[in-house]
Amino acid sequence: MAFIDIFAIIVLVVAIASAVGIFIILGMAPGYVARKRGHPWAEAVSVAGWITLIFGFVLWPLAFIWAYVDVPARPATGRQEPVP
Repeated sequence: MAFIDIFAIIVLVVAIASAVGIFIILGMAPGYVARKRGHPWAEAVSVAGWITLIFGFVLWPLAFIWAYVDVPARPATGRQEPVP
């Protein structure tokens, strides 16, 4: 086996490992963002991110957008402004 063959195998292994790593990062991203933002349906966003990524990537941006929207309102501080 020549040096160029071994080098080609190493490049192929690195390329496949990089592709798998990027796929996993993209699958985890919507759920991670949803959990960090306190999204009420963080698990659903996570599942949507994986399913849409596996089945064609077309709707994956929608799952990512869903992770950023629909955040519950912050609880009231208890103080109310006096009404004039």
